[in-house]
Amino acid sequence: MIRALSPGTGDNYHDHVDPWVWWLIAAVGLGIPLVLTAMPEFGMVAVGAVAGAITDALGGGIVLQVVVFCAVSVALVAVVRPMAVRSRRQQPELRSGIEALKGRQAVVLARVDDSGDGRIKLAGEVWSARSLDPDQAYEPGQQVDVVEIDGATAVVM
Repeated sequence: MIRALSPGTGDNYHDHVDPWVWWLIAAVGLGIPLVLTAMPEFGMVAVGAVAGAITDALGGGIVLQVVVFCAVSVALVAVVRPMAVRSRRQQPELRSGIEALKGRQAVVLARVDDSGDGRIKLAGEVWSARSLDPDQAYEPGQQVDVVEIDGATAVVM
């Protein structure tokens, strides 16, 4: 509760500010380094400070506020952070160049066998091609899968 202060009473304003206000100031203070450093841990601790403010607003004492602050902060850092790190590692890697061509389908333009004289249309371009299996041949119009790129030749099956 904020009291009106009368001049000359010697009361300090900060002595009469509700604790939930200080918790919110702490949350904002923790949010600033979150933005400047991009360290999500600051945000998680800031959420703990908001939980402390809510605890005060609901009538919890200072001990309960600190316990809630610590519990929420530690829980977020201990649970959410490892999940975020795992998620970051599991993002699909972007393949480019010849790596991006592996696994794609192509259309045979000229007979493909193990000689390397065949031609396929792959990603809108004409490539020389040879079959992975020396006993296998593919005729024009057939679809093939690119297994690897060997120099300027696509190895297909």
